[in-house]
Amino acid sequence: MITRPKANRYRIRRGSTAADGAEGDEARVASRASENTDADEAEVDQSEDVVAQMAQDNAKNSEDQPKEALNPLEEMSQHPQEDGLPNLGADKSSQKTPNTSAGSDEASEIDKVHKEGLTGRQLRMARRVAQKHGIQAESDQEAVYRLRLAGIDPFKRANMLELVEGEGDGKTPNLPQPAVQPGLPGPGVIDAAERARSVMDIQRDITRRRRRNMRMLVLRLLFFVVLPSIVAGYYYYNIATPMYATKSEFVIQQADGNGSSGAAGLFAGTGLASSQDSIGVQGYLTSREAMLRLDRDVGFKAHFSDGDIDVVQRLDSEASNETAYKTYKKRVKIGFDPTEGIIKMEVIAATPEVSEQYSKSLIAYAEERVDNLTQRKREDQMKGAQESYEKAEREMLDAQDQVLALQETMGVFDATSDASSLMSQINNYELQLQDKRLRLEQLLDNTSPNKARVDGVKGDIARLETLIAELRGKLTDTGGENGSLASISGQLRIAQTNLETRTLLMQQALQQLEVARIEANKQTRYLSTNVSPVAPDQPTYPRAFENTILAFLIFSGIYLMLSLTASILREQISS
Repeated sequence: MITRPKANRYRIRRGSTAADGAEGDEARVASRASENTDADEAEVDQSEDVVAQMAQDNAKNSEDQPKEALNPLEEMSQHPQEDGLPNLGADKSSQKTPNTSAGSDEASEIDKVHKEGLTGRQLRMARRVAQKHGIQAESDQEAVYRLRLAGIDPFKRANMLELVEGEGDGKTPNLPQPAVQPGLPGPGVIDAAERARSVMDIQRDITRRRRRNMRMLVLRLLFFVVLPSIVAGYYYYNIATPMYATKSEFVIQQADGNGSSGAAGLFAGTGLASSQDSIGVQGYLTSREAMLRLDRDVGFKAHFSDGDIDVVQRLDSEASNETAYKTYKKRVKIGFDPTEGIIKMEVIAATPEVSEQYSKSLIAYAEERVDNLTQRKREDQMKGAQESYEKAEREMLDAQDQVLALQETMGVFDATSDASSLMSQINNYELQLQDKRLRLEQLLDNTSPNKARVDGVKGDIARLETLIAELRGKLTDTGGENGSLASISGQLRIAQTNLETRTLLMQQALQQLEVARIEANKQTRYLSTNVSPVAPDQPTYPRAFENTILAFLIFSGIYLMLSLTASILREQISS
């Protein structure tokens, strides 16, 4: 347990002069200044000069002030009284040795103490030990000499602890002592010199802390920000392998949609109609499939595993596809502009020729992918229309064969024309029959008709009726080999109607086939290269200055975040 030291009490007697008061102030200031063991010798010398100046000012003020009349009690207090306590304030002249030879020896001994090179702290410690034992000395070296002469070690720490012991320390009997005459109150608890010294100590401590914090801040910034930034800049300027970037632009177009009608014509030929295709092509070019195909065709892994590339950018010769794909995503950068529908591609390689070759290969892969995007849809549309047309055509041919077979079987080319011919014959024979009947009636009107003529006319009438009946029988009689002409005409008419229907269906199927072909042509996509890949003649990467500044900003941000986090945690823990 550490005991707080108690300061010695100094009392000013009423009978003491102004010079004694000044000496008391000087002793009090010296005793308080001795407690600050951490101050250096320069501050002590400055405080002693301030105290000496204040003592001279107090003496001048006391001489200038007029003396006032004292009451009997004050007059009695001016004379020294015996209070039973050791005389700590004895006159310095009483301690001096009148022997001149002894004085010369003492001076030589003090000179030896001067030559020992004691520190300011040791001299102050000797002064306090001398004051504790009641030894008066004009200087700190004299105090050391007199303490050694008395057999007391001035630098022993036990002596320092004895200085802070309170009254009744065991060496003197703890008996009642005579009451001490009350003295006048002191001028103040803290004088100007001590206050100025305290303020200067605080300012020095604040300045020292600020300088220390600033030095630590500079060291941390140098270690965590500046040094990594210098290392990054050295890598980008001196170690990094130069890379060449080949840039190209292409757009995916579709067939002209001017022939479309309805709602389909509203979106034909617009950028929205091909945005999905552009996004699909972009995803394909940045996929593992494209990386593997590029590696099979032109050796992607072998190029980036070359020993001429620096260690940071080099790909391991036995790297997996996943590791190679990470490198592929860094070296092949593809972006899509939805407002203009343009796909921008940048391919990076260690040589300009390889970069151009990679770019052309990827554009070829994209064009092939564009052709395959709508191929299935176009094939499905054309397949359905083609099948419908082929079916209608087969049915039409079957109907045509059926009509031809009926015509060959019945021996009738056209039942309608045959029926018309028979009807015209019947009509002609009926006219002749009617004429014969009129002639017969004319012959019978005679009173004595000629029998031969009458019989001849009757015979003609009978023959005409028989012929007309035969002709009419051909039209409706079903007893024949091929049936009646009406039945033949009906069969032919049905076959011809079926043929006409199948022909119409075939025409519609053919029209649908043409429409499907037009729509399939509209679904066709074309890849148009706006900016062709050209090999660069200067390296594009690394951008040393920009990358160094970026590294500095990144390290600064990381240090700032860590500092803020540490400050918050320290504040939370302390609170």
